[in-house]
Amino acid sequence: MSSRISITRPQPGSYTADPHGLSNSRPSTGYRAANPDDPIEKLKAFSQLVEDNVEIYSQPLKPHLPAIGRFLIVVTFLEDALRIVTQWGDQIWYLQQHRKFPWGISHLFLIVNVITMLSGSSAVILKRYTEFAVAGLLSVVIIQGFGYGLIFDLNFFLRNLSVIGGLFMVFSDSMVSRKSTDISLSFLLAGRVLLIFLFLGFILQGEWSIARVFVSIFGLAACVMVAVGFKAKWSAAFLVLVLSIFNVFANNWWSVHSAHPQRDFLKYDFFQTLSIVGGLILLVNMGPGGLSVDEKKKTY
Repeated sequence: MSSRISITRPQPGSYTADPHGLSNSRPSTGYRAANPDDPIEKLKAFSQLVEDNVEIYSQPLKPHLPAIGRFLIVVTFLEDALRIVTQWGDQIWYLQQHRKFPWGISHLFLIVNVITMLSGSSAVILKRYTEFAVAGLLSVVIIQGFGYGLIFDLNFFLRNLSVIGGLFMVFSDSMVSRKSTDISLSFLLAGRVLLIFLFLGFILQGEWSIARVFVSIFGLAACVMVAVGFKAKWSAAFLVLVLSIFNVFANNWWSVHSAHPQRDFLKYDFFQTLSIVGGLILLVNMGPGGLSVDEKKKTY
């Protein structure tokens, strides 16, 4: 038996590390470390730092973000319902004189709007019958556009697309709680895309200045990132900050005399912007979803 087993020491030069040829035959190129001075690497590090800070500083508010977002999304409907009730005579006069609504139809139009906005907003805040509430509020956006003759006004159109995006975020959130993942992802994608139209309206309108150019460039970049879902959380947080500051200074309706006609327009724009901020807050809380660059990066 011992004669069949070779226990002699291998000769120098005859030993191979891979006698069976199982290893990769290609020579190793080694690991190339990232260059910390590379501008792209610096940008990645900065974006990661911002994202980490957003995550850290939003932690105390994180349990309350869904409720805050939902309330802000519907606050424009609550304000609109209150405005119709407090300005009932003016509303009736406008619909009958300028929009040629017959007597009775104008009253019915306003009553249906007020009831739908109050009940739908309450249901969204309380997270009850969210699907029906969102459908009702969507119908209000559409019929008011036609009823008041504003459907072809560019500013109104872009703003209401963003409001619809916020409502889609609410609907997506309710679908997540019901584990309807595919429907939720589709509405989350649509909501992300529609939310950015308010900022596009801001870019297209108004007087230009150096500050406005810089804000528009960075804001447009953030809008694109929100739409495609790349670094979506901190992009949405950046837009929340920019829109909140812009809203306070540009739509300061409280500084306009109560008898001035511009006051109502500024108030309308102020609360609509709050609604879009609410949609972005929901995006910060929920994340961009599966149909996004951020999620695809995790897969690959």
